[in-house]
Amino acid sequence: MARPWRVAIVGGGITGLAAAVRLRDRAPAGTEITVYEQSGRLGGKLRTGELAGGPVEFGAESFLMRDPAGGESAVVTLVRRLGLAGAIVHPTVGQAALLVDGGLRPVPGGTLVGVPGDLDRVAAVARPAAAADRDGGAPLLPPDADVSVGALVRDRFGDEVVDRLVDPMLGGVYAGRADDLSLVTTMPALARAARVEHTLVGAVRAAQAAAPRAPGAPVFGTLAGGLSTLVDAAARESGATIRRDAAVRELHRTPTGWRLTVGPTRDAEVVEADAVLLAVPARPAARLLAGPAPEVAATVGGLDYASVALVTMALPEPELPELSGFLVPATEGLLIKASTFFTTKWGHLRRPDGLALVRASVGRYGEEASLQLTDEDLVATVHRELSKVLGTPLPAPAAQHVQRWGGALPQYTPGHLGRVAAVRAALRAAQPTLALAGAGYDGVGIPVCVRSGETAAEEIITALGGSAA
Repeated sequence: MARPWRVAIVGGGITGLAAAVRLRDRAPAGTEITVYEQSGRLGGKLRTGELAGGPVEFGAESFLMRDPAGGESAVVTLVRRLGLAGAIVHPTVGQAALLVDGGLRPVPGGTLVGVPGDLDRVAAVARPAAAADRDGGAPLLPPDADVSVGALVRDRFGDEVVDRLVDPMLGGVYAGRADDLSLVTTMPALARAARVEHTLVGAVRAAQAAAPRAPGAPVFGTLAGGLSTLVDAAARESGATIRRDAAVRELHRTPTGWRLTVGPTRDAEVVEADAVLLAVPARPAARLLAGPAPEVAATVGGLDYASVALVTMALPEPELPELSGFLVPATEGLLIKASTFFTTKWGHLRRPDGLALVRASVGRYGEEASLQLTDEDLVATVHRELSKVLGTPLPAPAAQHVQRWGGALPQYTPGHLGRVAAVRAALRAAQPTLALAGAGYDGVGIPVCVRSGETAAEEIITALGGSAA
């Protein structure tokens, strides 16, 4: 009888755990799955904590309900697989605002990550240079080309649309700047439409029409018990052996598979595996790839990341607008780049004691110096800036928490997906039982990370000889 497969997953975030579940479901019975997580906690950027006696997310707070084609997103499918569908809840307040010239204005409708499909609808926030969006007789984007989002939108709609709309929207997701971020990676639907349409307005409308949303259908969801319940359920249902505080320091090819060196130098453990799935950020992945695939490692290690801090405060009965939160353009000159009114946005988090949970995000790519403030100074600055934006002094926090995420958000420069495709092609040709997955390669957001992990798991199953299904 053949020996069971041994698969090592390096990284215990949602990408690695989704891969483990897929392996359990699709790999032959008896497959030995081991997840190595260098920290003492699973989940990566999914972390549910407690503040002032109630639950709060210290990392990602929600997920998209639909995929880009309009179907159910990968994380919703995983949630159903794990028996958690009944715990999905949706925002009770969905209207967000932009800070423009010191005042809050509703985020205009009809945009695609801030890029307008109707110029009149954004006039209250930004003045588009409409005359520049002329039909030049050819598609906006040549086949296989990529540009920064800012370059395309500035050329067609002018600076205000980028600075006041697109930049804060992208900054809220990536902590990066529109002028640096790849259109193809961050806005794939718009990039596809731009290869056909001759105007940017036409491209936005085409992209929106390609993924219609039913009126009233919720865009976002989360889990009533917190997103850590998704992490716990995935770890449990995968049946994998979970190794916490187990840093994988070296990876070497062997005649029959892979050898991993785990743990501290003075007390290292060597383990063997038939296949390895790297579900860690680009830089630690590059270190592990340096031996078996040095050229791949050089490309992977070139990806840069932004660091952020999330400041959460429990405020006694503050005067808050009926908004889910607001975004802050860099041109406003504030430390905070976004704020979420948790207990306004999410009805299930509202508290009978009148405490409101408010979170602010600090840190943009290239501005890491702002994160050198102490926790106390960060809280004080965020409290002061929020009071200024809202036009009323906020009460002193009853409790507060600062979560720092160093190197948290990948910065996808133009050409990113092409580089990733070349890396994966090289691995398939020379190292088919070694796979890469995660936000560093395929994009941010829980659904993308889940799909990335599942796809990598399927590739490993194929490389090892096919599934049981």
